[in-house]
Amino acid sequence: MSRMVVHAVRIRTVLRNLPEELNVITVLPSGGVEFRFFRRQVESVSIVGTFNGWREGEAPMQDLGDGWWRAELNLGDGLHQFRYIADGQWFTDFAAHGVEHSRWGINSLIVLGRARAAA
Repeated sequence: MSRMVVHAVRIRTVLRNLPEELNVITVLPSGGVEFRFFRRQVESVSIVGTFNGWREGEAPMQDLGDGWWRAELNLGDGLHQFRYIADGQWFTDFAAHGVEHSRWGINSLIVLGRARAAA
């Protein structure tokens, strides 16, 4: 088994064993999605993705203190790609429902509604 595969298996195991409160995205009973992001010493964080045309600032996150940021968005059913932007730097959420390589980097994936049931 290659080192890359071994590391990926270890990372998935660690992520599965994290306490519930450390999950980065949560699909809420209301159908909304709660996004949480951790980054110390940044002034602003926003979420960009296919749901907002990848436009920075349209989905700002709230500073909760101690490096934690939070936002709640109502997204439609389907597969959505997203990333976080903190002070102009792009970040991928590797604990999301998946990731996908693109021309510009690695995007996080979230699958909602009927698309999630079919996955």
